[in-house]
Amino acid sequence: MMLLIVVALLVAFNSGGWRDRLLGHDGEPQIGSLAVLPLANLSRDPEQDYFADGMTEALITDLAKTTNLRVISRTSVMHYKGTQKPLPEIARELHVDAVVEGSVQRSGNRVRITAQLIRAGTDQHLWADSYERDLRDILGLQNEVAHAITQQVEGRLSQRNETRRESVRSVNPEAYEAYLKGRYYWNKRDRASLEKSLSYFNEAIAKDPNYALAYAGLADVYVVIGSDWATAPKDVNEKAKAAAQKALAIDDSLVEPHTSLASIYHNEWNWQGAEREFKRALELEPNYATAHHWYSIYLATAGRFDETVKEAKKAAELDPLSLIISASLGDRLNEARRYEDAADQCRKTLDMDPNFGLAYLCIGISYVNEGHFKEGIPELQKGIELLPGSPYFMGQLGIAYALSGDRARAREVLSKLKNPSQTQLPNYSIAVVYAGLADKEQTIFWLKKGYEERNEDMIYMKIEPVLDPIRPDPRFQDLIRRVGFPP
Repeated sequence: MMLLIVVALLVAFNSGGWRDRLLGHDGEPQIGSLAVLPLANLSRDPEQDYFADGMTEALITDLAKTTNLRVISRTSVMHYKGTQKPLPEIARELHVDAVVEGSVQRSGNRVRITAQLIRAGTDQHLWADSYERDLRDILGLQNEVAHAITQQVEGRLSQRNETRRESVRSVNPEAYEAYLKGRYYWNKRDRASLEKSLSYFNEAIAKDPNYALAYAGLADVYVVIGSDWATAPKDVNEKAKAAAQKALAIDDSLVEPHTSLASIYHNEWNWQGAEREFKRALELEPNYATAHHWYSIYLATAGRFDETVKEAKKAAELDPLSLIISASLGDRLNEARRYEDAADQCRKTLDMDPNFGLAYLCIGISYVNEGHFKEGIPELQKGIELLPGSPYFMGQLGIAYALSGDRARAREVLSKLKNPSQTQLPNYSIAVVYAGLADKEQTIFWLKKGYEERNEDMIYMKIEPVLDPIRPDPRFQDLIRRVGFPP
């Protein structure tokens, strides 16, 4: 009896590390977060970089789905491709407890992945192994590696994850290669790369008409290029929606098409559909940074400011080196009318890249909303210089000129926004410049046109500060009702 009491006390107070030993722990803190560093391409062919990058992204995705850890997104880890930085330093920058590093080698239709799990703080190697399979079974290979890492970290797999492991199907190697190339170019995000991405996803579908991921990639391309005013938004939305719905008809468990569909519904003012799809996406994969990012935009436009900041911060935790996500957190803080916090956040974005236009625009908007026009207008001008062609941001500059008393320049902005060569006039942006000029009738007129032509930017009318003076107007309230904003 006395012996039992002594043991109990040793365990309770962990004297001499006894509790850790008795419970099978080594005293090291538990791993709660993980980063998969870019897998090295051992094929000695730079043209195969897309394959190594694709394997890295697939492993991140599988780990995010099979573990309860916080798994850092692709955008952030790709900053370390080819880096010589020590692992503890990388881990500090990404705020993770452990990293996975390894390599991929392809020879004909055989693929070999080598991976090792390393505790970041001590640079301690916890596990390493190699896996080799035929390219047709590449999904099974990726799944096997992810599950092996999960078991090393968590010691067990949930029944759901075991079920998912058994459901992996074989793929057409040519379709899979086209898909990887599509993702490779999609991640570059410039217009020329997006067009290449579109071509490769269509090639993958031609090779395998039931390839759900290829349809998901197609939807993602259309969602991203939908913000380009040179393309008719309605046409792009229809193509994006069709691709996302096709992907989900084949495989309803994919997070990407649920997220794309949510964003499309949001643009179409289908508020209930958008929230339903965002929640489904985050239920399927809580580690998917893009879903948190785009959901935060939805929440902001609905006026749910505490939730929008929470979701935007979660996206930034999962993808800490993503410039767009970092600046988006600043935008959400602006929309929550936390202007100083917004500017501080976007200065952090500029620390990562001093030429990132969205961060200047975010800072400029925060200054203007505080009434600091002398400081805000140059920031907006710099942002538009780096990121030309956005009517929304031209509208924000027009607001700044108008509120600062420079009515002539505000009207110059209006002339540019009314350029008839555009596919669709940016009625919302025109309306908010008129609001800055305190022209209520013209503001209402252009908002009505925005409603009639279903301008996507109308989703911001509930929270735009310059529209505050006309909110009590029954005509404005009627537009709010007709756009269908959630209460």
